[in-house]
Amino acid sequence: MIVAIDGPAGAGKSSVARAVARSLGMTFVDTGAMYRAVALFALEEGISLDDGEALAAAVRRCRIEVGDGRVVLDGREVGERIRAPDVTAAVSRAAAHPQVRDAMASLQRAAARGDVVMEGRDIGSTVAPEADLKIFLTASLEERAHRRLRDGRARDDEATHAQVAAALAARDAADSSRRASPLTKAPDAIELDTTDMTFEQVVAEVVRLAEERAHG
Repeated sequence: MIVAIDGPAGAGKSSVARAVARSLGMTFVDTGAMYRAVALFALEEGISLDDGEALAAAVRRCRIEVGDGRVVLDGREVGERIRAPDVTAAVSRAAAHPQVRDAMASLQRAAARGDVVMEGRDIGSTVAPEADLKIFLTASLEERAHRRLRDGRARDDEATHAQVAAALAARDAADSSRRASPLTKAPDAIELDTTDMTFEQVVAEVVRLAEERAHG
């Protein structure tokens, strides 16, 4: 079974997907971390974030492994490093290139074997359109900014709510307007607005939908 969870930045996709996978005994595939690993590789190798062909070649050259909460790039654990501000600032630029998304989609499809929960921005629409359950996880911009500040994931430790909200809005615009695999809700996806839901309620609802689909 494949469960695809898509949605904008700050919607809680990774945390929810990880908890859902744990609850259902499935494998969690963090595709966002895969893109972050590529961005880190590009920064370390001095590859221009504007060179789509070079970045796609980097995807094919490096070895990225995700699973059990770990992110391994060419044999080294980079789970903490890929959350650093320089990588966060670079990942959208790197991921916007069609060549990069094509190369990454191949890796992600290879990971979509067995029972998996995959999260991203184009899983249900592009990477795994055959997914058994597609969830589009969202929340108001104000709530997503609040969560980023609460979880300490804002780029600047002294950022205000307005600044974080503006950064998220810019990311939404960039993700939704890019030519290659834009952020979009698949036609058969279930939209889940989590603005007024607790984390536990969101996880329980996705688990319920997955179990319903599995036994339906």
